[in-house]
Amino acid sequence: MGDYPSRSADSSAGGPGVTERHTGFAGNGVAPISPDGRPPLGGGNALPTKARFSMETGFRGLSTAAGAMVLVIIVAIAIFLVSKAVPALSANTENFLTYKAWFPNETEPRFGIAALAFGTLLSSVIALVVAVPIALGIALFLSHYAPRRLATPLGFVIDLLAAVPSVVFGLWGRDVFSQPVHDLSVWLNKYFGWLPIFGGDGPFGRSILLGGLVLAIMVLPIVTSLSREVFQQTPGMNEEAALALGATKWEMIRTAVLPYGKPGVIAAVMLGLGRALGETIALALTLGTTFTISVNLIESGGNSIAANIANTFGEATGTGRGALIASGLVLFAITLVVNMAARAIIYRRREFRDSAA
Repeated sequence: MGDYPSRSADSSAGGPGVTERHTGFAGNGVAPISPDGRPPLGGGNALPTKARFSMETGFRGLSTAAGAMVLVIIVAIAIFLVSKAVPALSANTENFLTYKAWFPNETEPRFGIAALAFGTLLSSVIALVVAVPIALGIALFLSHYAPRRLATPLGFVIDLLAAVPSVVFGLWGRDVFSQPVHDLSVWLNKYFGWLPIFGGDGPFGRSILLGGLVLAIMVLPIVTSLSREVFQQTPGMNEEAALALGATKWEMIRTAVLPYGKPGVIAAVMLGLGRALGETIALALTLGTTFTISVNLIESGGNSIAANIANTFGEATGTGRGALIASGLVLFAITLVVNMAARAIIYRRREFRDSAA
C-alpha cells in the first residue's frame, strides 16, 4: 500500500519481463521519489512537524514572558511608590486627597494633592479640546484629500514634531508664545469676562490656558500620526461602495472611514492624554505654580503634579521627597485608570463592530 504501480523494464540481470517496483521512498529511505524519478509535489525537505512546533512554542513562551515582565515592572513601580510615600503620608497633618496647599518641609507637614490633580486634569482637557479636532482634520486631509507628493512630506514634518524635546516647547511657550496668549487673554476678558473661565482682573500670562495650548501642540503630532494610519487602513471596498451609491467624498468619510477608524482614534486620543498627563518641563516653565482650585483659565496661576515635582524636588527634605513620591503615586493611578478606560472603550467598540458585521 502506498507503492507506485509496477512497470516492466529490460535489465541485464533479469532480462525482459522482469518487474521493477518503485516504492514511495528512495533506497536510503530519506527522500520520496515518483515513478519518473522526480520528487513528489510538496518537496521532501520541509521542516519536520516537531521542529515547527518547537519554534512556535518558543516564540509563544518568549512573548508571554515579555508581557508578564511588563506587569511585573508595573507592580514593582507601584510597590516602590507606596513604600516611599507611606512615611510622608503618616506624618501629614492634613487630608492628602482634599487639602490644597503644599507645605511638606515644615515641622508639622501639611500637604495635599487636590489643587495639583485639578490643574493636571484641567490642562490636559484643554490640550485635548484644542488638539483633537485639529489633529483629525489634518489626518483626514493627509489620508483622503491631499495629493501624495504633498501628503508624504507634510506627514514627515508632523511626525518630526513628536521628536522635539519638551524643554524646547516649554522655553518657546514661556519666551515667545506667552505674549500672544497674554493678548488673547486680555481680549477674552474684555468681551467674555462675564464667563467664570474668562473673568478676573489679571494679571494674565503664565496661566492654565498657556500651559494647555503648549500641551496641545505637543499632543498634536501623536494624535495626527496615529489617526492618519487608522484612516488609511479603511477597506477600499467600503469607500468604493459608498461612492457608488452616490455619496459625496465627505459623506463617504462620515459613513465609511470614521466609523471604521473610531477605535483607533479613541486609542490615539487616550495616548495623547497620557502624554499630557505626564508632561513635566513644559508645564513647569509655563504655569504660575499656585496651589488653588479655580476654573479661571486666563489669570496667572495653576499647577500640575509633574510640574510641582520638577519645581520643588531640589529643596525638599526627607518628608518633602516622600510627599512628592506620594503625588507621583496619584499621577500613576490616574494614568493607569485612563489607560484601562481606553482599553475598555476600544474593546466595546470592536465587539459592537464585529457583532454588527
